[in-house]
Order: sequence, then C-alpha cells, then structure tokens
Amino acid sequence: MNHSPLVSVIVPVYNMEQYLSETLDSVLASDYPSFEVIVMDDGSKDSSLQIAKAYASKDARVKAYTQPNAGACAARNHAIALAEGELILPVDADNTITPVFIRKAVEVIVQDDEIKVVCPRADFFGDRSGEWVLPPFSLKLLARKNIMDTCALYRKSDWERVKGYCEEIIAREDWEFWISILKDGGKVVKLPEISLHYRVRNSSKRVTDRSLKKHVIDVLNKRHPEFFERELGGPLRYRRTWSKLINKAYRLFHPRVVFVNKDFADFTSFIKALPVYFKNNEGRIIHKGRNELREIDYKGKELVIKSFCKPNPVNQIVYGLFRSSKAQRSYEYAELLLKSGIGTPQPVGYYTERTGLLFTRSYYVSLKSECPHIYYDLVKSHFTGQERILRAIARATAAMHEHGYLHKDYSRGNILFKETEQDVKVEIIDLNRIRFREIGMEEGCKNFERLPGTHEMFAVLADEYAKARGFDGAECLKRILSHNPPSQ
Repeated sequence: MNHSPLVSVIVPVYNMEQYLSETLDSVLASDYPSFEVIVMDDGSKDSSLQIAKAYASKDARVKAYTQPNAGACAARNHAIALAEGELILPVDADNTITPVFIRKAVEVIVQDDEIKVVCPRADFFGDRSGEWVLPPFSLKLLARKNIMDTCALYRKSDWERVKGYCEEIIAREDWEFWISILKDGGKVVKLPEISLHYRVRNSSKRVTDRSLKKHVIDVLNKRHPEFFERELGGPLRYRRTWSKLINKAYRLFHPRVVFVNKDFADFTSFIKALPVYFKNNEGRIIHKGRNELREIDYKGKELVIKSFCKPNPVNQIVYGLFRSSKAQRSYEYAELLLKSGIGTPQPVGYYTERTGLLFTRSYYVSLKSECPHIYYDLVKSHFTGQERILRAIARATAAMHEHGYLHKDYSRGNILFKETEQDVKVEIIDLNRIRFREIGMEEGCKNFERLPGTHEMFAVLADEYAKARGFDGAECLKRILSHNPPSQ
C-alpha cells in the first residue's frame, strides 16, 4: 500500500481486567504499518487502567488515559478527541480482531471517498459460538434494527461532522452513530473474511441493553425524525418490524399535505418531521404566543418555521374541508410577492394535517431573512440613513398596493430592512392575511395605521408613497395622519 494513513484504534474500558490483555494483543498483532491504540479507562474499579499503562510503557503505539466514569459513548468521544489518526477503528475491550483486519479495511476505504464505513464479518466466542450473521446493509433496514457492530473503520472527519457518539443514549449507541454517519448518503463495505471475534457473556452490554428498548427508540426518534420519516413514513415504533405499516395506518386517520419548493427538494423529510421537532423543542424560539416561531439550522440553511395555533372548532372544519390553511397561504403569497419584485424571505415549504375531517395543525417554512432590523427599530433608535430607509419602506408598500396586495397585519414587526451601500433591502413577512383587490389612496394610506412614528417620519413615508403611486403628497400625509396620529 503506497499510502498508509494513521489508524487510531479506540478501546474504551470499564472493569475489563479479565479480557483487556487479549484484546490489546490482538490489535498489536496487526500487520498494518501505521496505527496507534488509544485506551480510555472509564473509571474502572479493577486493574484495567494498570494493565493499559503497562502496555503503554512497553509499546509506544499504545496510549493510556483515564476519566471519571461517564459511559461508553463519553469514553469513545474522549479517546477520539485525543486521537491523531485520519481513520478510526473502535474495538470493545473484550473482543479481538484478526491481524489482517486493519490493513484490509484501509485498502478498501482509501479507494473511494463515498465509502463511509468498512465493517468486518464476525463470529462469536465465549458463551456462544458460530458466525454472527448480519444482513446486507441498507438504510431501510438500518431504520428498523441495528445491523452493524461498533467495530468498523470510518474517517475521523465523519465523527467530527456528526459531533461524535450521542451521550444521551445509554444503549445501542452504535446504532445511533451509524444512522448519524450514513443517513445522508455513503457506502458501507463488508470485508469478505471473518475479521472480528465477538465475545458473548451473559452480562455483556449487548445482552443487558435489551431491557432499554423503549429508551433507545425514544432517543432515536428524537434525534433523527427526518430519517425515520423518509425510510418508514413516520417514527420508529416499539414494534419495530411493523413500523412502516403502523405509520401507513396512522396516516389514514391523520392525512397531511406537505409541499416543498423544488429548490429545496431534499428538505422534504425534514418538513414532514416538523411536529416532532416542535414536540422536542428543537431550535431557538423567536416568538411564542398564539403562534410559535422557531429558528432551526438544517443542512447548512438557517430556517424560520412558524407553527400556527390550532383553530377553533368551526375553523377546524372550514380549514379541513373548504379553505386553504394559513401555512399554505403564507407560502403561496410569498411566491406572489417575490414574482412581483417585492421582498420577502424565500419560502421553503409548508405542512398541514387533519384528524379525520378536522384541521389540526400547520407549519410554514422559509429561509431566515438577512435583514437584521424591523420597522420599530426606527422608532427606538436613530439611523443615519433614516430617511433613505423610510423611503424604501414606502416604495415597498406602494409596490404591494399597485399589485393589489393589501397586508391586513401591516405592523411594526412585519416590515424588515437592511441597509447596504447601494440601497435599502426591505422584506415583508407574516403574509397569511393578505387580501387581493384594487387599492386606492384612502385604503392605501389607511394601511399605515399600525406603524408608529413621528410627524416627520410620516411626512417622508407619505411623500415617497405618493410619488410611487402618482398621488398628491399633501393629501396622502393628511390621510395617513387621520388614521394614525403621530407620536411626540
């Protein structure tokens, strides 16, 4: 092999004095020329740490560390953070590997950047014997069961990308990790020969973990709702094998409509999983009242999601059967504004759901605006370009009215702006209450009634609005002031 990247073999240890030497001997017998062994003692009460230190004193490839007891995930993460290798191979402290495993796995993974994981065939020893037969890898199967052992070769960069092993989960942590690594794509290659010998003990973690099934499934659903939506049509159920069928049956009684902008097609599963994200309080709350606004980062995009409150019983029927939801209208009206050259954050999609014939919930998703200020900031603070900003807002208002768009919630928090060297960018939000009709001077001026300001501010707004629409400036100011007396 011309290129021999350093492999860091990660061995977390907790009370394994009986088996650790056998494990380390098997790793050190590897015929691969470039590897280190990071042993992380997890607060053992036996002589595990002393054994690890003894190996480290005799072989420079072995490094022994210790930490207060925090669990296998924390021990692995700590060890990998200290590792210098480009490639990572976790090995449990009671298992053994064959001399050729590391070399064969590296030969495979360096061939193709799309290969994320190289795993071994394995057999059992200890309280059980025979080959450990695992099915071929597929994401659909990974969504229902853990089909790969912890011991498999992967890149440290992927560990960094997914922020390591989840320390919230206290069983089947390897399952959660492989979902994190592989859910957005990547190949898995299994070596043809048996390379891992897996020790079975009646007290081993894999046996005791079975009692934590509910905990495991709850954590997996919390951390990967979009993955299970894509692969199973809904959450992983406690009866895992039946998950897809149960989710299909659930949707018969809880139909939903999910629409996604074609430019964000790969966000579909995320939008389908929005109820789970809100249930788990994911993201940052921007506003919480009758409706709720959250900011969530997804695939490198900053998104703003508006969750509309459940309507009253009459409107549950109206929205369920006859009228477009507020989320759908928000999306469609945003598209209209953008096509008309009027600024608003880029719409991403929407989600609506019914229970039977009754409308229950809806969500609207857009990109986060780049505008850092709202109209009310003009009242609270002094901007050197205040007149320029007000004129830009007046022109945006006039453009809406010229196109026949009357924003029925045109208030101090729904007008955003950003100053640039060239101009002022204005964006209008909270669009679900737009009405469509011809808008004359009187109704257009009345639309400013919820905007606070001084007489000087309204004079600028009226002047620019009148110029944009061909009205008389003095008359516009008079009508704006009649609907909205200025502050002092």
